[in-house]
Amino acid sequence: MEETLLKALVWTNYKLFVVLCLIVPLILSIWGLVAQIPSIQRLLVIFWRVASLIAIAIYLFIPVWELGYGAWFLGHILVVISLWFWVDINDEIRDLAKTPLRFTFIVWRWATTFYGTISAIVFLPFLPCTISADASVEKFCRVWLEAPWHYKSWFHPTATTGFIGFLGMMGLTIYLIYFFYFLTFRLIKQGRIALQQ
Repeated sequence: MEETLLKALVWTNYKLFVVLCLIVPLILSIWGLVAQIPSIQRLLVIFWRVASLIAIAIYLFIPVWELGYGAWFLGHILVVISLWFWVDINDEIRDLAKTPLRFTFIVWRWATTFYGTISAIVFLPFLPCTISADASVEKFCRVWLEAPWHYKSWFHPTATTGFIGFLGMMGLTIYLIYFFYFLTFRLIKQGRIALQQ
């Protein structure tokens, strides 16, 4: 694929991530809190927990740590699963009165599902970057690093890449501990019921 087109597609992916995984859910979180809709609030809390893996991936991309590629890929898959996994939340949302909040939430849920699914599929050819010792020099892999480097220059201009990587690795460690706890204890105990999430 031509490099210019590839860069354009990757930047579009990042822009969609900002809109669908940051801006819109933040608006929905505030809206759901004000409207006091427990099912929407619960699903968005779960979404934020799961989507944090994608944010962690960005921090791992900055120092060019190959784990970032795997975290980015898995983050999108887990986000899609988290939006539909919970039986009780799905039932409650289905039974909500038809309001602008419910409509906006449903549209966002489907849009994020399509984005996460397509993004994960499109990212498949980049998975070898996860084990590549030359991810920092290969143009094919580097195309995913430009946006995180811009992010660093805007929000962490004085921080070293090593420190940013340390933050990313700490975040990943905490995420994996919580995920292991969820799979080992909560999922076995609660199944697909999110009541106590």
